[in-house]
Amino acid sequence: MMMSEYDCLVAPVMTEKAMNSGKDGTYVFKVHSDATKLDISKAVEKVFKVKVSKVNVLNRNGKQKTFRNRKGLTKPRKIAVIRLSEGTINFEGGI
Repeated sequence: MMMSEYDCLVAPVMTEKAMNSGKDGTYVFKVHSDATKLDISKAVEKVFKVKVSKVNVLNRNGKQKTFRNRKGLTKPRKIAVIRLSEGTINFEGGI
């Protein structure tokens, strides 16, 4: 099922490691948990008007945490690492 481009891309990952990888045409995004590689690729191409060559997806499980003797889990998340064949992404305008 195809989802909207703006529903697919949740937020860019703005860590130091992710921003340094942008120099070689690689960008990192948090994505919707139901998004496929094809959905992610089409969303990035349409929103940022660039050409995507490769998409890798990481499913991160939530970690078990304890706070005041109560156990809980952090939220699981899905992360996409996107390699561009041409163009660059400018995050100044937001998603």
